[in-house]
Amino acid sequence: MRNLPRRALPYPARMDGLRFAFGTLTVLPARITRWDRDAARAGMLWAPLAGLVVGLCAAALGGVLLLLGSGPLLAAVATAAVPALMTRGLHLDGLADTADGLGSAKPAEDALRIMKQSDIGPFGVIALLFVLLAQVAALHRLYEESWAYGAVGAALAATVARLALTHASREGIPATRPEGLGAMVAGTVPVRAAVLVTAAVLVACAATGTLFSPYDALRQILATGAGLGAAALLLRRCVRRFGGVTGDVFGALEETAATAVLVTLTLGLGLR
Repeated sequence: MRNLPRRALPYPARMDGLRFAFGTLTVLPARITRWDRDAARAGMLWAPLAGLVVGLCAAALGGVLLLLGSGPLLAAVATAAVPALMTRGLHLDGLADTADGLGSAKPAEDALRIMKQSDIGPFGVIALLFVLLAQVAALHRLYEESWAYGAVGAALAATVARLALTHASREGIPATRPEGLGAMVAGTVPVRAAVLVTAAVLVACAATGTLFSPYDALRQILATGAGLGAAALLLRRCVRRFGGVTGDVFGALEETAATAVLVTLTLGLGLR
């Protein structure tokens, strides 16, 4: 398989990648059959699909609660809770650990040791608090418009959040540690492949948004760009601060991208 061109993924490799993506990024029963760099590369290319499934599950629960008369606030809380449950809270934990590491102002080695500790420090608590509040507030605003807006927001946020992980796995981005998920996926995704996956997501955004209006299609494209941009800024900071990426950094990127997407989608709602 290593002798194949990077763009040529045979069917078994695609299936290994799907299992890798769903097995590492969700709690869905996907048995990982291969744990190597080739499977990791394919898995990170499939990551947005895993995010889409998580987002649709979140939107479905929010829709059920709205139908039962819960109101948009409770629906928003439930929608924000589903991704946490479907990832065993690992991405939120990564956000908290990364915030503690960045906020420690200590040398990289000490900051990484802080991130590995099981407790959560003040920076982690603050990051979790404001990120979750922002997500719930944004989803509440979207559900106030309609269930469809909230559902699309949940699905788009989860998809772009995992797309940010595809970009964080690009060639040239090193891993901080020689072990763990970060080391397995770091530097595996060719830049061209990441661009193609991003283009596919943008086309899907435009098509979905057009079902509402051309203005909504533009909003979704801008929200995707905002999510990827926010994650890229955090990634750059983490690489400079820690020397590379870790599993915790991946979690922080995912939550940052999702929050940026949701917040951006709420902007300009009244201008339609």
